[in-house]
Amino acid sequence: MNMHDKNWYNLSVEDVIRKVNSSVSGLSTDEARKRLEIYGKNIIEKGRRISRLEIFISQFKDFLILILLVSAIISFIFQEYIESYLIIAIVIANGIFGFIQDWKAESSIEALQRMASVDALVIRDGKKKKINAEEVVPGDIIILEEGSQVSADARLIEVYNLEIDESPLTGESIGVSKIVEPLRGYRDLPDRKNMVFKYTNVIRGRGKAVVVGTGMDTEIGKVAKKLQEVEKEETPFQRELNSLGKKLGILTLGICAFIVPLSIFLQGTTPFNAFLTAIALAVAAVPEGLPAVITLSLALGTRKMVKKNSLVRRLSVVESLGSVDVICTDKTGTLTENRMVVEKIFFNENTFDVTGGFSSTGKFIKNGKSTDPKELEIILISGVLCNNSEIQDNDIIGDPTEAALLISGEKAGLKKEILEREYKRIREFPFSSESKQMVTVHERDGEIMSFVKGAPEVILDECKWYWKDGEKKLLTKEKREEFLKKNDEFAKHALRVLGFAFKDGEIKDIGKERELVFLGLQGMIDPPRREVGDAIGICRDAGIRVIMVTGDNATTAKAIGKKLGFESNVMTVDELKNLSEDELRRIVERIDIFARVSPADKLRILNALKDNGHIVAMTGDGVNDAPALKRADVGISMGIRGTDVAKQASDMILLDDNFISIKDAIAEGRGIFDNIRKFVNYLLSANMGEIFIVFFGVLIGGFLFPHEFGSASHALILTPVMLLWINLLTDGLPALALGVDPKAKDIMKRKPRPKDEPVINKRMMFSIVGIGAVMAIISLPIFFYSIKMDKDLIKAQTILFTLIITMEMVRIQAIRSRYNLSIFSNEWLILAIISSLSLQLIVLYTPLNKFFRVTPLDINSWIIIFIGLVIFAILTYLFVKIEDMIF
Repeated sequence: MNMHDKNWYNLSVEDVIRKVNSSVSGLSTDEARKRLEIYGKNIIEKGRRISRLEIFISQFKDFLILILLVSAIISFIFQEYIESYLIIAIVIANGIFGFIQDWKAESSIEALQRMASVDALVIRDGKKKKINAEEVVPGDIIILEEGSQVSADARLIEVYNLEIDESPLTGESIGVSKIVEPLRGYRDLPDRKNMVFKYTNVIRGRGKAVVVGTGMDTEIGKVAKKLQEVEKEETPFQRELNSLGKKLGILTLGICAFIVPLSIFLQGTTPFNAFLTAIALAVAAVPEGLPAVITLSLALGTRKMVKKNSLVRRLSVVESLGSVDVICTDKTGTLTENRMVVEKIFFNENTFDVTGGFSSTGKFIKNGKSTDPKELEIILISGVLCNNSEIQDNDIIGDPTEAALLISGEKAGLKKEILEREYKRIREFPFSSESKQMVTVHERDGEIMSFVKGAPEVILDECKWYWKDGEKKLLTKEKREEFLKKNDEFAKHALRVLGFAFKDGEIKDIGKERELVFLGLQGMIDPPRREVGDAIGICRDAGIRVIMVTGDNATTAKAIGKKLGFESNVMTVDELKNLSEDELRRIVERIDIFARVSPADKLRILNALKDNGHIVAMTGDGVNDAPALKRADVGISMGIRGTDVAKQASDMILLDDNFISIKDAIAEGRGIFDNIRKFVNYLLSANMGEIFIVFFGVLIGGFLFPHEFGSASHALILTPVMLLWINLLTDGLPALALGVDPKAKDIMKRKPRPKDEPVINKRMMFSIVGIGAVMAIISLPIFFYSIKMDKDLIKAQTILFTLIITMEMVRIQAIRSRYNLSIFSNEWLILAIISSLSLQLIVLYTPLNKFFRVTPLDINSWIIIFIGLVIFAILTYLFVKIEDMIF
């Protein structure tokens, strides 16, 4: 018995039961036991789980981290304990943080398995029996009741007003009415109306179904397989950090190879001191603060994003947000309110616009003017009474469409609880897919009155009269066509239209009446969120293309898209399925709306965009969206209506399900990336300056001052302790403060960073090397001048030592000025600079100066340092102008 890849929805009930070797009386206990051995338990299997130890070890495999660890060991060997402990603390903190994030990201499959753990009501040995859902097997007859969860994929064999919430699979929140009859041709998942699927929920009615798929052979199981297969790519930033680590490693080895022989042969330094200096400079070349600053910047950025309703699950993705150039977004709940509201009413041969959205206050507009709600009272009463939904504390209990009717009634002061006391319900005929209508019968002051709502064409077929100016009039063929034309007009505007009628007296059999009085139409829509249109416009100004990818029909999608400023380029799933992958890659660049798409189609669209070189953010909320969310550069799940599986597979969760939060998150991501660039530029230009100063100082000093350098026991340009202290001050508080810099005001006016553009681009590399050279050009003449004038190497070293630190403080603001940020825009940076300079003064003017082998500076020395700073500021300004000319 092959259970795989059958289009069960094409087969009759009899054929399905026969093919699964079952019967309407269900399986016997013995047969069920045998099938359980053949097909296995009805569970979602785990993929290979990466152990916690493997995840933890992986945090220390980046080349930059390895260099830092080696630097820490070397510092420890040469008794530079503070530097050693600081580096180790940074590395461990980053490792723990990364471990926590990555461990959470691996829990998607577990979430799937937890969802499958429910009970099932089946027929075994001809009797109803409740069993663990894990024991359900193909061929079982399962019984579906209101409020129950479907335990397996199954073909329906009986339905009684059965309606299923399939949003966990399709993402669409409107319930699906189910049928028994076979369907013709291929049908997408949302259109398989004679099937039910594992993990969906019964919201109305009851039914029976024969199981055709369990465990990994269910639609959810297919998702689990895909989720195991989908690999989460490294972000470009992660790849670049690894590359930077390797380059710094090569640079470090090169420094050691040059400095040692130069120090020995040109300066006459002892081999031990030469080697010590080389190692210290090599450590200085590695920006120990970089991982910590990146982690802090990302972490603080995520805190800001939480305040704007975006919860980030993977820190590395924050940087990717700033590079996003395409957003593929759902319609329902993200672009729209995810709440149906009545937008138009046709009554008394007039069309009324309804304002106020989901609020209980609003106006009824006729011919551009507000009208008295009493004019519409009878059709509004019909919508409120022929209704089983409730609204409690702004939450919908029941059908969203019916809730919209309650709200339109409340706008006219008609509350359900009050009306139901006046119109006592005595009978109800519930809505069904066969009758396409609902009837309620009420008693008021001893008189019986019936209200009907349903498909307009069905309601009109049962009407002999229509309501006009407070009385009923004969419904002619011409009038009927006029009303149907109005129905079509509403539908073209993507409204979900219901017809309303009433009868003075009792309706005794649904669908058999021919004496009803037609009242009119109410057109409902899930309206666009108010600010979304502006947010989409901001995204477009920022060079980000927004694509609507929805399971809804093309008409509705196009109508909502028009209100939000989308172009009219719409593609349906039927057109999509006929495209080859090459054709899709070409066409995807000009389509703005994809309608009636399944989660599998989403994945195809995503792959086409990524193949074209785009950085893609994609939203999703259903179980079937999980593979696409994991594959996207930035997977975004919904916090309110998203399933656990979608949330676990995503990189970011929208706490309010609102598109505006995506726009805000992208702005934060860009700001964070700007800050990363600032402190990378700052740290590496400072390190480059130190390298140039020591390298050329050794090269030149040995020739110009052989006596001073050759006779000193510590004849070095800068001692290892000085180099490590400079590194600690500059890589510490100032760099951390740069990580919390505010966003530039024009951040959403720029185009996204190209995918292949590195953090350290050509301009930044030019800046790093150039500013490093400027630092050396200013520092070395001052250093050699001090030696010549005072014949005091320690004093000259102290001046150089202090000059480098102060130049690096000036360098910070020079970098920030490119983003039009004043020094006063970041109070933490001011505090960091003051703290760093204060620490330097403590070193100079306390007994610590003996440990650092420095001397207190007199006023003349400070004048020299000040002159050096002024020259540095001028040359830096000129250098930036040259940069602007070149780049």
